[in-house]
Amino acid sequence: MTGQSILRFFRARALVTGGGSGIGEATCHLLAAEGAVVTVLDRDEDAAGRVAAAVGGRAVAADVGDSEAVHRAVTDSALAMGGLTIVVNNAGVGMAKTLVDYTDKEWSLLIGVNLTGTFNMIRAAAPVIGESGGGAIVNNTSLTGLRPTRGEGPYSAAKAGVINLTQTAALELAPLVRVNAVAPGMIDTPLTAPVIDNPRWRAAAESGTPMGRVGTAEEVARVIAFLASEDAAYITGQTIVVDGGSVLPSLQSDALLRAFTDGRGPT
Repeated sequence: MTGQSILRFFRARALVTGGGSGIGEATCHLLAAEGAVVTVLDRDEDAAGRVAAAVGGRAVAADVGDSEAVHRAVTDSALAMGGLTIVVNNAGVGMAKTLVDYTDKEWSLLIGVNLTGTFNMIRAAAPVIGESGGGAIVNNTSLTGLRPTRGEGPYSAAKAGVINLTQTAALELAPLVRVNAVAPGMIDTPLTAPVIDNPRWRAAAESGTPMGRVGTAEEVARVIAFLASEDAAYITGQTIVVDGGSVLPSLQSDALLRAFTDGRGPT
């Protein structure tokens, strides 16, 4: 780590939701390593405490779907850190089943955490970031919010909502607060462990990715850190895809043209 990168978040005060594992944990480590004071928010109190201890920050246990808990967490964190300049909305939950098989409870959970949780945090944090002199919000959406896939209907709908919410917030909160999003593809995290840990499923995911592998939490964290930094001072309302190129092919035309280029075209 260079001296310049360590100073990138000098005096920054960051709050990372879902910071107890995966992309959130990697983001907490990176922001702290580059100079930020970090509050780790997670509904798992032990996980939040473990990461906070590792990065020299503070831990908060809260459910982002609870608007009152989010408001308290933002207020208390800003008071403890002397302000708030960065919020990373990373908390999320997912599951996979046929659209018509989702229950009301599952729909409410997926929308409540992924979309309402992001809204709750933006609403609570934006005024505090403004009072702190300005800063950035980065939302973690998903590639399936841009390109839906089978089995993740409610999750994809929620993440598509986060993309639109990101754009609306960017319009309304500028110029003091920039708001952007990342849209990860298949990333090696606890959320994707059922796929990553299955050799056949992982191979299928990797075969559909031009980079030939799944991504790491640290790779997404670096994009989040960029969007939260002054290096991205003129970027707002954008969703940056971090997917190893997996969204690039058209399933129909790519398969057809591959047949031609492989010499298997029609005769």
